[in-house]
Amino acid sequence: MSDADNNVSPSDLRAFDFSSRTRLVAGVGSVERVGELAREIGAHKVLLVTDAGIVAAGHAGRVQRNLEAAGLRVTLFDRAKENPTTKCVDDCVAVARAAGVDGLVGLGGGSSMDTAKGGNFILTNGGRMQDYWGVGKATKPMLPFIAIPTTAGTGSEMQSAALIADEETHQKMACLDPKCAARVAILDPVLTISQPPRVTACTGIDAIAHAVETAVTTRRTNVSQKLSTEAFKLCLAAFPEVLQTPNDLDARGRMQLGAAYAGAAIENSMLGAAHAAANPLTAHFGIAHGQAVGLMLPHVVRFNAHEAAAQVIYAALARAAGLVSVNESDARAVLAICERLEGFLALARLPRTLVKCGVAETALATLAEEAARQWTAGFNPRPVTKEDFVNLYTAARG
Repeated sequence: MSDADNNVSPSDLRAFDFSSRTRLVAGVGSVERVGELAREIGAHKVLLVTDAGIVAAGHAGRVQRNLEAAGLRVTLFDRAKENPTTKCVDDCVAVARAAGVDGLVGLGGGSSMDTAKGGNFILTNGGRMQDYWGVGKATKPMLPFIAIPTTAGTGSEMQSAALIADEETHQKMACLDPKCAARVAILDPVLTISQPPRVTACTGIDAIAHAVETAVTTRRTNVSQKLSTEAFKLCLAAFPEVLQTPNDLDARGRMQLGAAYAGAAIENSMLGAAHAAANPLTAHFGIAHGQAVGLMLPHVVRFNAHEAAAQVIYAALARAAGLVSVNESDARAVLAICERLEGFLALARLPRTLVKCGVAETALATLAEEAARQWTAGFNPRPVTKEDFVNLYTAARG
């Protein structure tokens, strides 16, 4: 099936409203600029939000010393947790209020950055996290925020959203507001060297999934597609290198940049059925988010490729990344993407089937019902029902 046969082009002009809210500072050693950058955005008393692992790796101390050397007062909150909850945010807010902070630095993975963003909502606008579930619920300006990822995966540093789970119901709430976006994102590949191999694998696969999903959603624009394509090209080439040569700072830097571009693509597009299918797997079976997304993504790509426009876009991604020649068919290009995605799971030594992850057939109906209710499912290029999710999970069981 060719572009001409379908009269569909991935470059069809779509309406968009693009604003680059976050200054991107990248390069080896760039974290040493955090003090001067914090001063530039008007911070004097900073809350450094991170987790115990980042403290143990020495990264938090390095950032704190740099901030203090620039004349800023620093308070450390090192209790960010994976998949942060409303309680985690409330604890962060209590520390921030006691210190009277006027700026925040989020250091770590997406959880640290989400915790900082969530705290920023409440510090500046009051109330509870539940009040900001949705889009544009904050009415007052927020404190200046600097995001410093120590992984290459979530792209949270480029997004104006805090993903926070309700402590009681466990419902994950997406709280989106342009005011919570980082003023500055610092990408220093040196900070990613300390990651365990499994974290490198799972976060890298997540970044690749972001590039693939944002390319085809119903919210995609010309801007988001360019970001998705560049992210896919960067990550596809760099991912095997960071797995095979963990100390390769150039490859690490390309993964970080690819993840940031993919995060910016999410900001201007959305995610789809692979993320919708992954979230229940994490909730019920504790499968790491990146692993769950990576396992489901090839099946979702095959499902979506039955929709003509999606197939054309997937094929364009494959050609841009050099997976196939320009002369090969769209169908072959889609197959090449799926094969490469599945190959990455094998390269990362991650299970390639849900059976190997301990997911029983009896759980599929419940998983499918929850996946169909995930908000990202509504942006999938091909409408996806509960029955479709059952079929996707069944295919993924192997």
